[in-house]
Amino acid sequence: MKKKLINTIILIIILIALGIITFLCINAKKDEELTSIKSSNELLKIYEGENYKSKEINETLINIATMPFSIIAGNWNSRYYINSNNMELDSNITTDAINDRLVPENLKGNSASNSNETSVKDYSTTNIQVENVDEADITKTDGDYIYSISENDVVITNVINPEEIKIEARISGKGVPEDLILYKDKLVIISEDNDKSKMYYNYSSYNSNTIVEVYDIEQRDVPKLIKSYQLNEPYYTSRCINNKLYVIASGTLRKENNEIKIDYYEDNKTKNLELDNIKYLKDINTKKQTLFSMVDLDDAEKDIKLNSYLIDISNAYISENSIYLLDQKYDYRGYAPPISSLFGLKGILGPFEYENEQENSSGYKTEIYKFDILKDGQVKYSAKTKIEGKTINQYSLDEANGHLRIALYDDDGARVAIFDENLKQIGITQYVAKGEKMYSSRFIGDKAYLVTYKTVDPLFVIDLSDEKEPRVLGELKIPGYSTYLHPYDENHLIGIGMETEEVINRNSFGKVTSTTSKIVGMKMALFDVTDVNNPKQISSIVIGDRRTTSAILTNPKALLFSKEKNLIAIPVNNYSEDFEIESSSNSYSTLESSYKNYNKNYVAEGYFVYNIDIENGFKLKGTVTHEVSNERPEYNYYYNRSRLLRGLYIEDNLYTVSETNVKVNNLDTLELISELKIK
Repeated sequence: MKKKLINTIILIIILIALGIITFLCINAKKDEELTSIKSSNELLKIYEGENYKSKEINETLINIATMPFSIIAGNWNSRYYINSNNMELDSNITTDAINDRLVPENLKGNSASNSNETSVKDYSTTNIQVENVDEADITKTDGDYIYSISENDVVITNVINPEEIKIEARISGKGVPEDLILYKDKLVIISEDNDKSKMYYNYSSYNSNTIVEVYDIEQRDVPKLIKSYQLNEPYYTSRCINNKLYVIASGTLRKENNEIKIDYYEDNKTKNLELDNIKYLKDINTKKQTLFSMVDLDDAEKDIKLNSYLIDISNAYISENSIYLLDQKYDYRGYAPPISSLFGLKGILGPFEYENEQENSSGYKTEIYKFDILKDGQVKYSAKTKIEGKTINQYSLDEANGHLRIALYDDDGARVAIFDENLKQIGITQYVAKGEKMYSSRFIGDKAYLVTYKTVDPLFVIDLSDEKEPRVLGELKIPGYSTYLHPYDENHLIGIGMETEEVINRNSFGKVTSTTSKIVGMKMALFDVTDVNNPKQISSIVIGDRRTTSAILTNPKALLFSKEKNLIAIPVNNYSEDFEIESSSNSYSTLESSYKNYNKNYVAEGYFVYNIDIENGFKLKGTVTHEVSNERPEYNYYYNRSRLLRGLYIEDNLYTVSETNVKVNNLDTLELISELKIK
């Protein structure tokens, strides 16, 4: 009888323990769930820094009705022009009134272009990361027209006849244009609000606003505004997938009159974001919000879909089916474990869910939020995870067969991790290059390529074919480093970055005390990765000197590349009298000789055009000169804004587009065909 009683007590204890564990598991999972804001007071408490969590912990995971948005990696633009004549988004201005102000009178009435007549010309497009996921840029073309930003305006240039290019229309909307999206007969202009009187000041800085304008350009000479809206946060990035435009803006919540601003403007009307459309994850505490808007460009006159998520972001990646937002921060932790790890679920079961075993150590931590893109274009929150380390940019991530691959680095080195559809870790490589910074990464097929650097440039080739056991295959050490990697073909890779020289430092006795390096110029290199265990550099070229720079170093959209045309071209900046167009391989000698003019208060930007192939590597065809700027801040050369925006080709002609002019050159000989001043 006594034994039976003991067994019963033991069984009861086990059942109670299992019940407690089940309860903790359920509620631990629900603590990760997305919750809608219930009241203005709740939102205010979050802003004021209270560790506010909803008491209704038994809610199921909320489906995000429609989440509009877009991503890439940061959108920084150095143009800050103010035009007091720009239009305001208020109810006193009608759409027709705005349209009347779009095109100067002397440009109205020109021949219109019917966009149904799709161009069959061979022309280049924006260098994007993911096929079928278009990215915004400062210059676009459809083969017959070029759309470009010129200070406060967007210019539509008719290039049907390359010998007589002309301005078809000029759009002067509200704000400073930052990006353009071209979809069929729709031109999207994404701008920054330049009315500082409306900006919200916080800690001696201000938050700008994001303005989105959609124009019907079926008649290119008379673009018609059909949708406009303003989000009260700074612009982050955008994408166009099929007919859906996603724009993301992110910044700090704004407080006015003891309330959090939740208004936005659409078609000159003030609207308020519904509280149900403001969501947060219960274990994430932040004053930052990320606004997602979505527009159906096939029916752009309909109301936008808008949602807010109380998360902070520092990187983003978008595929055709998923959106990944990253929040990466340096996390300082003490040595004492948190109480939750001793008495909570982790104390019973050990590490649970996505948390890393080393989460209590100091270092960079990256929180990843995944959203699924549904068939109707709406976006639904899916999962999150956390991992040690930080990424560089959007090219640090890739999605293959629904699985996320991500390259990260920290003090222990660089590595690649793979996650499944639910962001559960499948596999991870060992660290490589301890103590070195990762400068670039690229995923191509079942391979990943990483470039790290301290005094030399190791290029690592990583095999991802076995997702559970990804492994490093080969390593190549060369001087310098690449900040961008671009596929040439399945067995060759282009690297663009800086060339360096190793410097050995000795003391007065001649003993080596340290080894450092110095930058000596820009560099392009061609790598052969046919033998993945032994990658080789088969060609390289150094451009300019230590002061040489280019937009391509930080923005891959500046690259013009065509394997079929044996073409690679990039904008290059440095001090220079001028860049002359020459056909010889020494055509940059003009640039080199002018480097001696260190005291010149201007810089020039030339468009460097190369032939590229496996047998001959890089061969400079020549350069196209654009405007020399006299506006260099004397205290820092690199603050001078780049005036040459982009290069593109249409058929056999090269078009280089700056804020002030467009040049047309023969793509083979670089002979000047025509030139148009647009400013």
